[in-house]
Amino acid sequence: MPKKRIITAIFIAIIFSAALFFLESYAFSVFSAVVIVYAGWEWARLSGLLTPPLRLLYAFFVLSILILSGYILGLAKTTPIHLDTAKVLMTWLVPWWAIALLWIQGYPSSAVLWGSRCVRGLMGLLVLVPTWLSIVILTSLDNGKWLVFVVVLIVASADIGAYFSGSRFGKNKLSPNVSPNKTWEGFLGAIIANLCLTFLLGIFLKLNLTEWLMLFFIVMATVLAAVVGDLLESMMKRHRGVKDSGNILPGHGGVLDRVDSLTAALPVFTLIFIYSSFQL
Repeated sequence: MPKKRIITAIFIAIIFSAALFFLESYAFSVFSAVVIVYAGWEWARLSGLLTPPLRLLYAFFVLSILILSGYILGLAKTTPIHLDTAKVLMTWLVPWWAIALLWIQGYPSSAVLWGSRCVRGLMGLLVLVPTWLSIVILTSLDNGKWLVFVVVLIVASADIGAYFSGSRFGKNKLSPNVSPNKTWEGFLGAIIANLCLTFLLGIFLKLNLTEWLMLFFIVMATVLAAVVGDLLESMMKRHRGVKDSGNILPGHGGVLDRVDSLTAALPVFTLIFIYSSFQL
């Protein structure tokens, strides 16, 4: 793994951890909104909006939707959000990832359905807005910051497991038309890494068998969602003929290249968690 990539990863981890654990929940929501809006700037390019004014306009539109969503949820410094409203929003927004999976499986033929700039722009909203809403919802709950950290830990474990397993044993392509470097062996490595994580979390949290099984279900669903999120951005980049979404992060590319898995993992985790009685 290139030295530049490792240094950038450490820097990202430090900034994220400091923001997550030292900022108040409201401030962390604002911090996350800034990241999401910048990701919107990058998504505009993937959507075919190539000039700076158009990309800026799209990023501003993303910001406007975030502000409206926060208002609907009742996001404020001193009062809790409307959890019932949050459930309704996530119930309507998260299932879009099932459509995304079908488009990924059908690529490149599926591009006839989503290849226009307008549809790709709408896809960006369905990717980015629920990601931010998930952060707002989770951080409003008891131990909310711990929950966000768990999701990041799941995705990071999947990435590490997939990297080492895929590099060592990868032969069978997972989605050759979308991301030729990803393999079923890498996917299996992601699953195994998170089985280990589930086992360790179960011990650390002193879970009983029923709670352990619930944790296993949540973690596996989150891993599967993370893979879909990763593949969706790969499909968008392949359609545009670009390697990375941007170049702001040395060795990693753009912000979207770092959060692509989280854009699906966070909403799926949040939807399951807020409807379950499970506590972490």
